[in-house]
Amino acid sequence: MTEPSSPLRTAVVLGGSHTGMLAARALAEFADRVVVVERDVLPEGPEPRKGLPQARHAHMLWSGGVRAVEELLPGVTEVLREAGARRAPVTTDMVVMGPRGWFRRWPESHHVILSGRDLLDATIRARVLADERIQLVDGAEVVGLEGTAAAVTGVRVRVGDEGERVIEAGLVVDATGRGSGAWRWLTALGLPEAERREVDSGLVYASRLYLAPEQARDGYPVVNVQPDPRDEGPARAGFMLPIENGRWIVTLSGTRGGEPSAANDDFVRFAREELRHPIIGELLERAEPLTDVSVTRTTLNRRHFYERMRAWPENFTVLGDALAAFNPLYGHGLAVGAQSALLLRDVLRRQGWGSPGLSRRVQKAVARPTGAAWDLAIGQDVFYPGATETGPTLRDRVLAAYVGRLMYTATGNGRIARRVTDVTSLERGAAVLLTPSVLMAATVGPLKPPLTAPPLTVLERKAAGLD
Repeated sequence: MTEPSSPLRTAVVLGGSHTGMLAARALAEFADRVVVVERDVLPEGPEPRKGLPQARHAHMLWSGGVRAVEELLPGVTEVLREAGARRAPVTTDMVVMGPRGWFRRWPESHHVILSGRDLLDATIRARVLADERIQLVDGAEVVGLEGTAAAVTGVRVRVGDEGERVIEAGLVVDATGRGSGAWRWLTALGLPEAERREVDSGLVYASRLYLAPEQARDGYPVVNVQPDPRDEGPARAGFMLPIENGRWIVTLSGTRGGEPSAANDDFVRFAREELRHPIIGELLERAEPLTDVSVTRTTLNRRHFYERMRAWPENFTVLGDALAAFNPLYGHGLAVGAQSALLLRDVLRRQGWGSPGLSRRVQKAVARPTGAAWDLAIGQDVFYPGATETGPTLRDRVLAAYVGRLMYTATGNGRIARRVTDVTSLERGAAVLLTPSVLMAATVGPLKPPLTAPPLTVLERKAAGLD
């Protein structure tokens, strides 16, 4: 059966998570109807769902992504904050042990929004679906694309026991995430398989939710202990993010041979004894666990270079994790998804709905933020044993050496710390790290002596029961 209405002015978004909902909002400006097809039956509020297991782990939305979300949904950040999400200034409210030592808590350069993933998704979803032009078809499986190698004309879906049906569309956007079948759907239309690269650090994530000590439930800083790539053996890291309702979400990770376990009684021990500093474990000893440990092994970096294909069909584009999935350790997936949805809108504004080559222009545009996050993710991951078949390239080694020097300099030079966060926040490109003044500063190194302990204030230590 074919879906009624005007197919040429219908857009279909595959995937109803973060990127998909933002893409639907972007498309509503141009289409008469936007249909969001989602495999899960979506909850009404901030509740867990089967198809988003990564929601049990720590998430942050860097300011580069926050700005994109605000462009698409003005005022949504304030709605999130009213619901309990935190706006944490970078690096003012961050206690971070980087590869070369503790970072100082410099004046604000950028910021992150901290909340549980369920709250973030539910808040955005409610705003998007309030638009009567946007229709949700949930509990639906995407079977494949309709059309030819020259142009996509719709999508085949299966909803429950109803069998397959076709939703005809003038534009189809794939935002189905890591499990995207776009590469398979395209080859079924007669197109060659796109170039793809994978970098697998072997990272395993273990996360648990805690209730913070009573005095530390409001305004506590992010605490992050990162690995030093110069150390031999597995890389282990820990992240503690203060989120809504006085809770801390804590994610511990380790590469091959250093993985955290799923055992509840081993979580604090790993944080105390396996990380480069025991601060996260010390904080957790004074907090109340609220959940069991959740473990995820799906941390592979994978990028499809669709923008390089010689032929690309009209009326189809791929965004977010469906285009490139990053190691979650670096926290860039949400921001890249938001920036890509905004670029979809911007290209449509410039080119116009249905213009020839529109989809290729979108694919090339979203390759920019995707590529920036990709370089940040694989810059370290490529060095872990077994991450790639051939190991790091000469370019990888040179770049890593320079970045290592920059990170060392940033521990004691506020200007360089700001340049680094310009890039990690996805607000500026990596070119800002190659200016003559930054190169000179990296040569000189840090201007202040190294910190010898976590830069928690006296009040923060007391609030968490450390003193």
